[in-house]
Order: sequence, then C-alpha cells, then structure tokens
Amino acid sequence: MKITLDWLKEHLDGSFAVDDVVATLNRIGHEVEGIENPAEKLAGFRVAKVLTAEKHPQADKLQVLTVDTGEGVLQVVCGAPNARAGLVGVLGLPGAVVPANGMALKVAAVRGVESNGMMCSTRELELGDDHDGIIELPADAPVGASFADYSGAGDPVIDISITPNRQDCMGVRGIARDLAAAGLGTLKPLTVPTIAGEGQAAIEIRTDDPDACPAFFGRTIRGVTNGTAPEWMRRRLEAVGQRSISALVDISNYVMFDLGRPSHIYDSAKLTGALVARRAKDGETAVALNGKEYSLTDTMTVIADAVEVHDIAGIMGGEHSGCSETTTDVLIEIAYFTPERIALTGQALGLTSDARSRFERGVDPAFLDDATAIVTDHILNICGGIPSAVTRSGAPPAEVKTVDYDPSLSATLGGIAIAPERQKDILAALGFSTIENGGLWQVSVPSWRRDIDGAPDLVEEVTRITGFDAIASTPLPRTDGVAKPTATAEQIIERRLRRNAAAAGFHEAVTWSFISEREAAPFGGGTWSLANPISEELKVMRPSLLPGLLAAAQRNQNRGADSIRLFEIGRRYLGTTEHPTLAVVMAGAKASRGWQTGKATPFDAFDAKAAALALLEAAGAPADRLQVMEPVEADGIWHPGQAATLRLGPKAILAEFGALHPALTKHFDVDGPVMAVQLFLDAIPAKRASGPARAAFTPPTLQSVRRDFAFLAPETLASGELVRAIRGADKTTIVDARLFDRFAGPGVPDGQVSLAVEVELQPLDKSFTDADLKAIADKVVAAATKLGAALRG
Repeated sequence: MKITLDWLKEHLDGSFAVDDVVATLNRIGHEVEGIENPAEKLAGFRVAKVLTAEKHPQADKLQVLTVDTGEGVLQVVCGAPNARAGLVGVLGLPGAVVPANGMALKVAAVRGVESNGMMCSTRELELGDDHDGIIELPADAPVGASFADYSGAGDPVIDISITPNRQDCMGVRGIARDLAAAGLGTLKPLTVPTIAGEGQAAIEIRTDDPDACPAFFGRTIRGVTNGTAPEWMRRRLEAVGQRSISALVDISNYVMFDLGRPSHIYDSAKLTGALVARRAKDGETAVALNGKEYSLTDTMTVIADAVEVHDIAGIMGGEHSGCSETTTDVLIEIAYFTPERIALTGQALGLTSDARSRFERGVDPAFLDDATAIVTDHILNICGGIPSAVTRSGAPPAEVKTVDYDPSLSATLGGIAIAPERQKDILAALGFSTIENGGLWQVSVPSWRRDIDGAPDLVEEVTRITGFDAIASTPLPRTDGVAKPTATAEQIIERRLRRNAAAAGFHEAVTWSFISEREAAPFGGGTWSLANPISEELKVMRPSLLPGLLAAAQRNQNRGADSIRLFEIGRRYLGTTEHPTLAVVMAGAKASRGWQTGKATPFDAFDAKAAALALLEAAGAPADRLQVMEPVEADGIWHPGQAATLRLGPKAILAEFGALHPALTKHFDVDGPVMAVQLFLDAIPAKRASGPARAAFTPPTLQSVRRDFAFLAPETLASGELVRAIRGADKTTIVDARLFDRFAGPGVPDGQVSLAVEVELQPLDKSFTDADLKAIADKVVAAATKLGAALRG
C-alpha cells in the first residue's frame, strides 16, 4: 500500500514531516517497507524560459535555444518540434540525471554547437508517456524555481506493508485514522455529499446471488464527458503506481486508494437489459480488462447483462463494457461481496487485482451509500452529467458487533498499564464506542473493523497505539547455581553431526520444507499438500531432503561450481509423523585435475559410503557392526549396483548411500554422477541411560600381534561380511580386522576373488605361544569357511 505525504494531509490536520509519519507507522504496527522521494530524481531540473529559438546551422531538425534559468542565460540545442521563443518548460542542467534512462547531462557539442543541458519531455522525467515535444508550463510559472517544488511531483511516497487483518488500512483514510489515534495530527471529518438524483436509474440493477453479493447499489449518470482527470488526481495516482487512463477510470481508482472502497463504472451504451450479480454458468467465459479470457464455473459470481458477462465480481471488470473517450452515459456499481467467495474465485482463476485484495479482506459493509455519493460527486465535478436516484438491491451485513472488555486486561494481557480514560480515548479515535457497565465495558466495533472478534483484539489496539516499546523489560526468574543443560539428546546429536559434516568439508544448506509436486514425484510424492500454497513451487511437504539439495546443487552448477558438497539436517514428512534426517549430496569433482592424476577425480559410491559411516559413528551408531545390504527396491532413486543400505540387523535401516539414478539427476537438471547419503536419525538406537562410571583406561602391558590372511571367496560375497565374521571369531583376543587387498585375475579362479585381511591380536596376561596363534588362526579360517571362503595355499 503506497501513500504520499500530500495525499495523507487531505485527511489529516497537523504539522508533520515524512520522518514523523514513518516513525509513527512503524511504532503502531504498520511496517514501512520503503520511502521514495521523487524530488531526488528531479534534482537539477528547473523551470526555464526560452528567449530565442534559431535554426541549427548543421541540422534541419534541431534548434539552438537561449534559455533563461533564473540565474543567467544558457545555450541549449533542442530537437523538439514545439520548442519556440516564449515557451516556459523544464531544463535539465549539466550534472542532472535523466530519470527515464539514467543519462548524466553535461556540456557537450551537438553537431558543432555547444549545448548546456536539455529541455525535457514528460516521458524523460517519468511523469507521463508524452514524448512528442518538450513540457509546456503556464506562462506565469516561476522561472528558476526547482521543478520538483513547482510541480509537486517531489511529494514523498511511503510504501507500507498492510497485514491481512487490517483491511480498513487499504485506503489513505484508514492510515490517517490510525496516525491520528497515535497522536500524529487530527483526523478531518469525511465530507459526504447529498445527491438526490433525478428519476430512476435507466438500467435495472439487482443481485440474484445474495450469498456472494448480498448488496448491489448503483445509479446511472447521463451526459458525461470522459476526458482527462485533473492534474492533482493524476499526480497522486501515478505517485502510487497507477497509470492515468481517463477521468472516469481514474475516479474509480482514486476512491479505491483514497477510501479503500472499490467501485466500477460501466459504459451504459454497452449494456443490454438489466445488470445482475449472479452465479456464472459452467463453461461461461469473460474477457477481463487485462485482455485475457477466463473460463468460469458455477461457484463464481459475475456481473452480467442479458447478453454476456461484463465483470468477474469483485476482482476485475470486463473489456467489453469499459469506458472510453466516446462514453456519455455511465452506470456506477457499488457492491458488497462476501470475502471468502472473492478469495476462492481469485485463487481458482489465478487472477489478482487491487479490487480483489480489498474485497477478499472485507470492505466496510456500511459504506455503500456514502461511497456511491462520493463517486457520483467526483464524476459530476470532473465529467458533468445528470445523475439518477440510487438503486439498492439487497442489504449488506452491517450488524453492529459488541465486545465485553475489561480495561485491566491492558496490564494483565498486554503488559502495559494504561489508564482507563486513555484507553477510552484511543478506542474512540479508532472509531469504537464504549458504554460502561459496572467494571466491564461494552465496546461497539465500527463497521470497517472486521478483524475485531474479542477482548484480546481490543487489548492489541490500545497497546499498539500506546506503543509496544512501553512494555517493561522484566527478566525471567532464575535459580541459584549453574544452569542445567537444556539441549535434548536429539539436539546434541544434530549439533555433533553438523560439526563433523562441516569438518569433513561439507557445506550446510537450509532448504524449504515445502517443494513442488514435480520435485516430490520421483520420491513417491508427498503425503501432505497445501490446498492454498503461496506458490506451486512450495506446495508439498517434502518426503525426502534430497530434492532441496539437488535443486541447490543445480543452482550451484549453473553458477560455475565444479565441486559441490552439501548437507542438510531436517525433517521428512511421511504418513502422520516427521522423521529427523541428515542428507548429503556430492557432485562434480572430488579433486581437481593435477600433474599427479591428470583429469579431475569424480566422486564415487565409496566416497558416499565413507561419509555415511563417519557420520553414523559421530551420531553414536555402532558403525563397526552395521551390515551393507541392497537398497530398498521401491525407492527407485538409486543407481542399480552402485548403492546400498547400512543396517543394524536385516530390517533396521540406519542409512542409505550411493550413486543416484541418472533419470533422477536428469529430472533435477544436475550434470554428471551424483552421490548421496541419507541418515535416518530416528532409526539410530538411543544411548543407554548412564550407569556406573567406567573404569579408568589401562593400556595393555603386552604388544599386539598382527597376522595376515588371504582367502578365495565368491565374488558375490561382500568383503564387509567377511571382515565382520573374522572379527567375531574370537572376541577375547581379536581386537580389530580390516581388508587391505582385493584381487581378481591371473591365478584366481573365475567367479572368485582374493580377499586379504589383516587381523590384530591382543595378548592379555602373557605372550602368545605358537599353539595359541594356531588355535586363533583355525577359528578365523572356520569363520571364513562358513561364508564360502577358503584359505589360499
């Protein structure tokens, strides 16, 4: 919502600057998003008078002007056809920057003749679209004056973020009312003219859809002249981003931005029969003012005549019945539409407008007659004409709402002790009326405050106007001694994982918990979807963290990143529960090309496995006891033969890792092989409750012994299974086992592979004898034999 300081003063008496307005708005809950000062863009532009205009000696279409700047006479070369002696216009002096194109003016020779600036058109100053000639000001315009000051085009524009519940502040007057209640000026009374009209409206007006349009008011005016709106009206509309179209259209827009009240003005000559608010018919179409055709359903409300639809009710008018320069007779529509119906129609059609943003929040239902009179008055004053009497079809829901209120709630609920009389003054300034009834007040809610539902809402009103900064800072009580840790076991694990992942060279990403249906589809789709998302890209609660990381990888690749290592800790949403998860994505080069390796080294599935095991160990999982097994077939996201799961037993899947399926990476437009890891943190066994303190570590007194074993094993046997079996062959003396060689080729039978394992043995109270070592070796060989492996001769 944009307002100008000059426009605000139309409703607010007092002496205040733009800084005062901004500070007060922020204090009372209306966040100011920005301030535009057009005067800054027009610095260096002055009112100037052309004294002489001579033909350029080197160009037929140029003239050499002598221009009075108020401080002297300058020579300016100009190509405008209307440049002539005696014209008063706008001169851009050297050093000024042209708003339309950012060009800095300077003294320069144009076809051999020195020019000291530029005479400007309205388009060059972004004051309009006219570029056929330079600006012509009245002859009595003060020569030498700043053009920004003279024209009023330098009025500051304040951009305010209006929260969805404050529909009453969708007009300048609503903002002014809040400012006046906060002590910045005095709200001027709204002047509502009395216009009786002559005879009945020439066109019948009625509502046949009382649920969506309970009230439809209007009148006709004949004999209007639809020219250009007054300069003051055009200037205000253009300052808030509205293009001036014609007097009638500008009047409708002006009242909407001024009073928060949308209206529509039809060309009566383009209507046939009665104008009716009714339900649309399935398959019916309407061409809106934006030139697009919309297909309608019977859940939508339209304004139609006997022939066709002319208006998507409360959202946008139709192209066929709009006013033009030939319009002489008009019909004014002032209606009340049910907010929920407007919102649903706008969402279904994907159509937004300034009218919709007001109607779906809820306009003042008691303002229809006043709005009709104000719009009519503007038309009569600017366009002339003879109005009819007002036709009223239906009645708006204008029942007065009352709320019981205890003034002591400002202290107990709002945190600020405000005197009852001050509270009463604040509520009165905002349009509320109060009646005391013992210790309670009966507060009547004004018709424009649809958001007020109970006593807490009134507390919010009096406290925000008083200022939330008046709430005293009160420290929370704390007990003596050292504060106890507050982090849960899950939070501690997540912190540890973040540190370990970062230490391993991964960068943390934080992606949206909502993704698009397209992104969720390869992962089986999402269980939960929003019916009314802010964007189709943020519609589905993610079933996996990988879509967000893959999208991030794709953005990084598009910006030239050649090695991508990302991780995220977040929640997956499956069924009725959420699952804490850590996901890792590796794409591109693991190591850049160099003289040792030549080409860059890409990531592979073993990098993913190493990352998974390291992170599981950091999370407290028994990494040395995990089994490597096939991925879940239903997933379909993993590359066949290049992915696996890490399980604690056959069913408890703690992690999955490997290369992602090429179809998945193509779906997300990520180049090259992509490795990924998913750790399911809720599947990791919880740490047992602390028991007695562990005994102090005592290093062994005897040196460990290492023995190597080489086995011929089926090539289908996972080396991890062999190592695990050997480690468990004699738990008393075998403290570690690791694979150090794998060979397939000459000397090894087909279908088999040679696996070499180093076994570390730790003697306890005496050194091993040959017999001891042979007994342990026999146990190792026996354990391997059970898996189909045989000791190499």
